[in-house]
Amino acid sequence: MGPAGERSRGVPRAPLALVVRVVAVATDLLLGSKVEATLTAAGHAVTLSPSIQEAPLDNADLLVADLDAGDPEALVGLGIPVLGYYSHVDIATREAAEAAGIDLVVPRSRMARELPELVERLLRQP
Repeated sequence: MGPAGERSRGVPRAPLALVVRVVAVATDLLLGSKVEATLTAAGHAVTLSPSIQEAPLDNADLLVADLDAGDPEALVGLGIPVLGYYSHVDIATREAAEAAGIDLVVPRSRMARELPELVERLLRQP
């Protein structure tokens, strides 16, 4: 470290967090398992839940939710960032989620392809 906490050249940034605690709400067990496996492989602690009502949100850092699991408005105001995913043909669900104020709304295909990057992006937001 240089003066006033500046990083020396060539010193990498510290990791965003050692372990991010993620709650994944999934109506599709196969997709939920994929979310769990992908985020676990990326070093995160993942808890699966079949519904937002049953989701253990205490001490969670992030919520990844299948928007088919319920009303998008129930996912807003939880005090943690929310990544919501939907079927790419379900435009009404996307619009409802965006209108409700979910932090990041993406199609299932993009979520499955880019999940670790999407999580990092959400956690870096102020």
